[in-house]
Amino acid sequence: MQENLKNEILKKEKFESCVEQMLNLVGEDPHREGLAKTPERVFKAYEFLTSGYWQDPKVVLNDALFDSSNNEMVLVRDIEFYSLCEHHLLPFFGRVHVAYIPNHKVVGLSKIPRMVNIFARRLQIQEQLTEQIAEAVQEVIKPKGVGVVIEARHMCVEMRGVGKINSTTTTSALRGCFLKSSETRREFFSLINSHKEVRF
Repeated sequence: MQENLKNEILKKEKFESCVEQMLNLVGEDPHREGLAKTPERVFKAYEFLTSGYWQDPKVVLNDALFDSSNNEMVLVRDIEFYSLCEHHLLPFFGRVHVAYIPNHKVVGLSKIPRMVNIFARRLQIQEQLTEQIAEAVQEVIKPKGVGVVIEARHMCVEMRGVGKINSTTTTSALRGCFLKSSETRREFFSLINSHKEVRF
């Protein structure tokens, strides 16, 4: 316990030192009033934004698996998320839609957004995030099929580079009957697109 505490303090000090150096390198005075506590604030922010590294999304899903005779699509739509792009450490954010066809098992509905948050709170790219969510659902719930769609805005596109504001990136991952059955796919995309409006 003592050793763990010591390591945590050392990690915090190293992180804050790096932030202070970065402020120096961009031409700022890290000791001026407005920035004096910035290294500590940035450490706390990153501790939260990367907390997914210390959690197992599969454990979260396994904690709430229930027997069920339902064989119709289960869809959790419009799960808001925030993540950090691994290329520029800039935010990307949007909505995740997760659906599956049960195969004798369903999962507690709140567990799917929790699982999404765990993957999102790591340095990410949207394509990989989409795949990771689909794989976790497929591996733990073992449904007949899984569909995941993510719609997101990327600050590395909007704040720098091409500077295209409000451009949206959409990615999808399909497994099982979502991949094989055009009818299941149509139902999934129809449900996530119904009553759609721009909300982020």
